[in-house]
Amino acid sequence: MAANWSAPFSVDLRGHAALVTGAGADIGRASALALARAGAAVLVNDINPDRPDEVAALITEAGGRALAWQADVANRFQCASMIEAARDAFGRVDILVHAAGVQRSGPLDRLDEWDWRRVLDVNLTGAFFCTQLMGRVMAEEGGGVIVHIGATAGVGLTPPDGVSYTASKAGLIGLTRQSARELAPHGVRVNAVCPGNLDEEFGGAASPANALNRLGTPDEIAGVVLFLCSDAARFLTGQALRTDGGEMMG
Repeated sequence: MAANWSAPFSVDLRGHAALVTGAGADIGRASALALARAGAAVLVNDINPDRPDEVAALITEAGGRALAWQADVANRFQCASMIEAARDAFGRVDILVHAAGVQRSGPLDRLDEWDWRRVLDVNLTGAFFCTQLMGRVMAEEGGGVIVHIGATAGVGLTPPDGVSYTASKAGLIGLTRQSARELAPHGVRVNAVCPGNLDEEFGGAASPANALNRLGTPDEIAGVVLFLCSDAARFLTGQALRTDGGEMMG
């Protein structure tokens, strides 16, 4: 009975505009498409120049508004240019979903310095650049919503290796909480979604290790992102929502 239970959820984001980093694949792609289906105009960002074009085309073919934009979020100037492009195209931007991320596995005692720095640069410093710059824009425009895509590795469930990834995601939770506090007076909410146990195709576990006894999908994570961007979450800020099928319960 429980497995068949359903309560459809819908959000109306017409009149809003979103910027989604790392939107060329996986959770970023699913989030960009979900925001567009809800009516938001979307700037689709990815470091791979081909991926944002494909996602933006899907949105426009479905009758939505989208702008493809290739940029490295670890570069502050590229982030600033991307944000201005979104404002020029849509008139305003009041939603940021930072889904850009990289992962470098390997034991602590053998991790290369370049891998350490690249993971921190994209996963944490890139989130800082986007949050700081978009926070200023949202404050000027009367408010907005920022959603960071974290991971269960950042909230206590450490993997066998991957110290740079774990450190970056733990730092992202700190960034989420502090920026939520500082941006709240400007009408900006900041939250994080921390996925785990996702389908193997998207880098998750090979088998479920959670209470629901199944793997999750990027679309299910995008649903949580959509909730956080909606008025249903208007009293929610500074939170890290563990979205892992109950794995963190132990």
